[in-house]
Amino acid sequence: MSAVAEITERLRQQAGPFSRYMVGIAGPPGSGKSTFSSQLCETLKASGETVIVVPMDGFHFDDAILNARGHRSRKGAPHTFDVAGFEVLLNRIKAREPEIAIPVFDRSMELARAGAEIISADTKFILVEGNYLLLRQPGWERLKPLFDFTISLQVPEVELQRRLLARWRGFGLDETEARTKALCNDIPNARLVLADSAPADLTVVS
Repeated sequence: MSAVAEITERLRQQAGPFSRYMVGIAGPPGSGKSTFSSQLCETLKASGETVIVVPMDGFHFDDAILNARGHRSRKGAPHTFDVAGFEVLLNRIKAREPEIAIPVFDRSMELARAGAEIISADTKFILVEGNYLLLRQPGWERLKPLFDFTISLQVPEVELQRRLLARWRGFGLDETEARTKALCNDIPNARLVLADSAPADLTVVS
């Protein structure tokens, strides 16, 4: 049985008869949160569960706001997200409000699309993924208690650098631009996540 399949069974057993079970999947940039969340989503669906992935990235501040505040070069750092709005969404999800619209970040356009996905009242598993779900900083520290279960993805920094450089090259940046994005922004954010996040219920090492 694969690691994802084992985690799927563990979540199903722990969720039991609950009608809503919210899982926080955290990790530094480049740790594979989106891929892991997608795989977990598919295995849960294959087991007959209702599930949706909710990305934290939908709460990026728009570039116009970041430019006005002088924060554009640090896009992706904790202070470039609407953490209060994100907390409100998580509380709405936990309360099982019907038809909750969520924003989804479009990386190709570098902006969040409002109302891009809908969470229905009968969706049992909510997989929330993002860098700072376990961060022990003002605003962010209120998120962990909202999750029923938390997972942390851990990847060596040298591998994070390799993945992040490949990511930015894949978006058409030249080598200098890719290294600036990865080493001057993503890696400092990754170090913050690794140094100042609360322990998760489960750590997955890649």
